[in-house]
Amino acid sequence: MNAVISLALLTGLAARSVSAATAAEPVEIVIVDAGRREADGSVVVDLRLLNDGANPATIHLTDRVAARLSDRVTEHSVWLERDAATPANTTVPGGGFARARYRLRGAITSSLDGSTLSVPALTVQQVVLADRTPPLPSAGETAPESMPAERDIPRPLAASAPADRSAGNPFLRNLGAYQPIYAVYGPGTNSEARLQISFKYRLLGVTSASSPGDAQEGLHFGYTQRMFWDLGAESSPFRNIDFQPELFYLTPSATLANGTSLSLQAGIAHESNGRDGEASRSLNAIYVAPAAAIPLGGAYRLVVAPRLSAFVGDLSDNPDIRRYRGNTGLSVEIGEDDGLRLSTSTRFNFGSGKGALSADLSYPLPRIYEGLPAVYLFGQSFIGYGENLLDYNRRMTRFRIGVALVR
Repeated sequence: MNAVISLALLTGLAARSVSAATAAEPVEIVIVDAGRREADGSVVVDLRLLNDGANPATIHLTDRVAARLSDRVTEHSVWLERDAATPANTTVPGGGFARARYRLRGAITSSLDGSTLSVPALTVQQVVLADRTPPLPSAGETAPESMPAERDIPRPLAASAPADRSAGNPFLRNLGAYQPIYAVYGPGTNSEARLQISFKYRLLGVTSASSPGDAQEGLHFGYTQRMFWDLGAESSPFRNIDFQPELFYLTPSATLANGTSLSLQAGIAHESNGRDGEASRSLNAIYVAPAAAIPLGGAYRLVVAPRLSAFVGDLSDNPDIRRYRGNTGLSVEIGEDDGLRLSTSTRFNFGSGKGALSADLSYPLPRIYEGLPAVYLFGQSFIGYGENLLDYNRRMTRFRIGVALVR
């Protein structure tokens, strides 16, 4: 089967690249070939990145882009996924072009004829797919040698499964990963297991295709929950659970001529552990955190994000917490998008000399063996004060290992 996709698709896939010496110049994206079905069932979408400006422009191509495939009856969620041979950061020479490839995956096992493909997060355009499969022969006729086998003849697009909540639900398009999601274990302490879940929901704004990873610009609600589980104690209780809702704004990212991406996040966060009496802990803080993602060659990149925060409101549950946390922090991450990655985070009070350092090391399991689940082998360490809110003024050292869904 051969599907033809209009050259207008994904015009908004790349944000404007910013030259060090000139104003931002757009990189136009056109599809030069689309519709070839691979053995794995994906449909190849070949792109050309055109730079009409005089200076080189570097754009960041996200790992995948959410799209919707619709016929007259049903709507399906699909993904355009960046091909492994296409680098995440692509530099387009001035007055020249570069190649990129995405693959259409998802509900594409049936006929695409007359279906529309849209990418709501990137563009308002909708494109119609045309099926150029030769017609079936009438009764008594012999199929030409080029006629596809019966198993290759497209069937009508099937309706969504009853349990498919993504169909026609715009809420899910704005929901995404935020902080790492993991479960790790290290024996010999009163919090042997540590689990974390996290998500963000975009309230206002549009997806920024030039941002690192799947970052989205705009106003977000974020939520992170950390659970510290004392598995070695009788009845295995949770020692502490920290709840952290926040409201933050993420600016559009700017990509410099050397490939460095710059962005800024600012917001207000609440932290509490939901307990009462002497075990109660809570605080509110406003923060600002600029970030820079620097390409190091190949698939490696370095991300540096300093953080400045200020406590606001009542601190009676933990009046001296500033002494142990301070108002400054720094996150540093180095590694591959699809390989080994080291992430560190520090916070420090220069007046008291107290603070904390945490480090996460992760590696995708399918890189070890192809048949393993698409999760990460995840190692975590912590040294310093306040791994959780309950113990904000206790110094501790922790080493744990486990798996992560998001790193």
